[in-house]
Amino acid sequence: MALIRYFKWHRLHVSKGNTPSATDLHTQLSMSSPSQARTPSRSRERGAEILEFAFVLGALLALMLGIFSFARAYEVYGTITRAAREGARMAVLPSSIHDGNTYIDGNQTSVTQANSLVFSRYITPALTAANLDPEAVIDYSETIGWLDPSDADPQCGVTISFKYPYQFSIPFLGQGLGTVDIPTSVQMRRENQSTTGSCP
Repeated sequence: MALIRYFKWHRLHVSKGNTPSATDLHTQLSMSSPSQARTPSRSRERGAEILEFAFVLGALLALMLGIFSFARAYEVYGTITRAAREGARMAVLPSSIHDGNTYIDGNQTSVTQANSLVFSRYITPALTAANLDPEAVIDYSETIGWLDPSDADPQCGVTISFKYPYQFSIPFLGQGLGTVDIPTSVQMRRENQSTTGSCP
């Protein structure tokens, strides 16, 4: 490019009757093109742009994964709530008259996870179907009592509650958030309310 520019410059001076000197020749050949003069600056700008893009991309990726992680946590909450509701629904239904109108877990006021038929027969399959581990459930509680003792017409029912641990996995923040125990609690009125005013 410098050589072509020199020939144009030389032709212009010759056409005007001027003879270029050796100094003029050296000056013209040593001059770099505008694109070459801006090359170091452009390289620095390009490097800065790449660095900024890397920071922005990392932040967007962390944000997207964070949204996905919180969405998954909400999905887990919905799943364990449906499982608890399914268990409570079966816990308040009595058997047939032929079987004595008994309840699946009897009339115990409190049932542990290990002794609960509601948990093993209904809650466990619901969690397994959603790819959740029933053995990970903690603080399981199944109680029978008045749902709202202060109400003018209290109802006897079943309350099922438990927690399910969820591990948040967000880049750069995963260790800080750690595992969160997602709670759920469901109440349901018992069928065939007692006429004697007792619960159970």
